[in-house]
Amino acid sequence: MPCVSATAKNSAILTLRGTHLPQRAYRIIATAALAAGLGTAATPTFNKDVAPILQKNCQSCHRPGEAAPFSLLTYKDTRPWASSIKEAVQTRKMPPWFADPHFGKFANDRTMGTKDIDTIVAWANGGAPEGNPKDLPKPVEFLEGWNIGKPDLTVAMSKPYEVPATGTIDYQYILVPLNLTEDKWVQSAEVRPGNRALVHHVIAYLRPKGSGWLKGAQPGIPYVPQKGENGPNEFLVGYAPGSPASVLPEGRAIRVQAGADVILQVHYTANGKPGTDTSSVGLVFAKTPVKERVYTVSATNNRFAIPAGDGNYEVKSSFEFGAETKIGFLAPHMHLRGKDFLFKAVYPTGESEVLLSVPKYDFAWQLNYNPAKEIVMPADSRIECVAHFDNSPNNPNNPDPTKVVKWGDQSWEEMMMGFFTVTIPADKDLRSILPQRKPAAAPAALE
Repeated sequence: MPCVSATAKNSAILTLRGTHLPQRAYRIIATAALAAGLGTAATPTFNKDVAPILQKNCQSCHRPGEAAPFSLLTYKDTRPWASSIKEAVQTRKMPPWFADPHFGKFANDRTMGTKDIDTIVAWANGGAPEGNPKDLPKPVEFLEGWNIGKPDLTVAMSKPYEVPATGTIDYQYILVPLNLTEDKWVQSAEVRPGNRALVHHVIAYLRPKGSGWLKGAQPGIPYVPQKGENGPNEFLVGYAPGSPASVLPEGRAIRVQAGADVILQVHYTANGKPGTDTSSVGLVFAKTPVKERVYTVSATNNRFAIPAGDGNYEVKSSFEFGAETKIGFLAPHMHLRGKDFLFKAVYPTGESEVLLSVPKYDFAWQLNYNPAKEIVMPADSRIECVAHFDNSPNNPNNPDPTKVVKWGDQSWEEMMMGFFTVTIPADKDLRSILPQRKPAAAPAALE
């Protein structure tokens, strides 16, 4: 409520002069009139004040067919959730964003400004009024089904996968041939899960022609890999709660070689009810010449054993650059025991800087963090990642604090991966930025 100055109160009292009331009555009437008038003026309405905030911060997810559990497109949609929305923005639970503001600036920062938070709180506290329909802004035009525009090519599972009601489901790998007769450059890509209630994540990989990876897989048939089926592959695009579509700027793209296949890695989670899923991937090809090629790589450590009951177990990983390159988004990945994650750049001079700190990691939101200013990594520099895990009883998400936890696919196991993109000239191979191994010194001649 705005402050009311003594001058304003006196002015209101003066307007009542001429009536035959006691001095105290003048003040009571004037104060009540002022409070009522200011209260009405200060109460935000949905149409004028709240709808623009929801359009900017919320509706990309809170609309039919997207990740959020309810829509915020209209007043009718939003009104029942007024108190919940107020609490979510006050606690900064929504919009989800976990980067420590003391380290780095990010182009896709979702943090809601204090002014917008105050507006939503005042609206909810004031009874969540709808307001004048003439104040309602023009609706945002979303493309039904896709956030990347109409795909040039859609890659989909050929038949639904039957998800059981209970039990552990191994990661399913589904081979989808692309049948491309020439190389293509993908500027935008998006995964659309067919059943968000059952799909935890989907990763679309590129398998180059002639690769031995998943050599036993047949097109369209879900497959669980066997030992010895490793081979070259490349990350194309992924989906997990909170993950955005991949949209690259003009002049940059992911190369898809002729004869390559897409492999969908799908993680299903049983929720007590059987169901089906048919997930798909949309691709938009570059329309202008591509100057730079984009890869997704990671600093990974899969050799750890988190002791039972340990509330702050540390795991480190690193990625070294053999040639100068530029890096793009940063994306930490852990499971239910993940506590915090940090990316640090270490330069050949010995200097270092924190690129991203996520002090409160949330497995439910797999976010990408896009630096506002491109980061150039010289040759012989490296990315170092540090993560901590909470395997104690104090972690409410911990499946079992009595178990030693090692690397594994399932959510009750753990991973430690610091994903990021690298950008190199379009005619270069990824191996050009990897550190060059120095030949071993020749053994000294025997006397």
